[in-house]
This record gives sequence, C-alpha cells and structure tokens, in this order.
Amino acid sequence: MTIKRYGAEKSGAGGQNLPFARAVEADGWLHVSGQVAMKDGEIAGTGIVEQTTVAIENLIAILDEAGYGVEDVVRVGVWLDDPRDFWSFNGVYKSYFGEHPPARACVQSSLMVDCKVEVDCIAYKKK
Repeated sequence: MTIKRYGAEKSGAGGQNLPFARAVEADGWLHVSGQVAMKDGEIAGTGIVEQTTVAIENLIAILDEAGYGVEDVVRVGVWLDDPRDFWSFNGVYKSYFGEHPPARACVQSSLMVDCKVEVDCIAYKKK
C-alpha cells in the first residue's frame, strides 16, 4: 500500500508549522484533516456563514490538490462552537454538497480562538 501525505507546511496561525498533514491518501482513500476559516494564517470572518464558506473552500482546495472532488466525499465531520449556528451552517453546506450528500456527523464542541466551525472529510476514488 502506498501512502501519500499532503504537506504540513506553515499553515497555522502566525505561519507556524503544524504537526500533522493536511491530508493523507492510501489506496484511493483520502482523509482530509479538519479545516477552519483560515486565510493567510489568520481566522477569516466573524460570522458562521463566512467561516463555513472559507472552511469548506479550504477543504475543497485540498480535495482538488489530491485529484478528488466533492462527489468523491463519503463522510464529513462537523464541529460547531455554537449549536444555534446549525441551520445557517446547513444552508452553506448544502450549497456545496447538496447534489452529492455524504454521510455526516455534526457535534457541538468548544473550538480554537475565534473559530465557529471545523470540517473534515473522508473521500474515496478508485485508483
């Protein structure tokens, strides 16, 4: 089995090296690490709609880099800082995954400073 790791370059707050890969691919399975609304090393936006958009766009950028699309996503994990954001989050989420809905878990969890949402996923593509 071949394992390919998609970098842990300076992508944390303040340009810090993070101790994990953005994604790991093995035998057609791609596990994408949790993505938040990070742009240029800082959290972007203060509202759930903007943060969800940026977090999902970050996730899709990693999928694209690895040669996968949203149609290949089989499971998404979601962490919301505030459960009252659930319906607003779902509106944005549906605009990306509505035609190809994967399995999903969504929980409330305290997140890192200023983060309102984090998303990760598992995708599969026959190689």
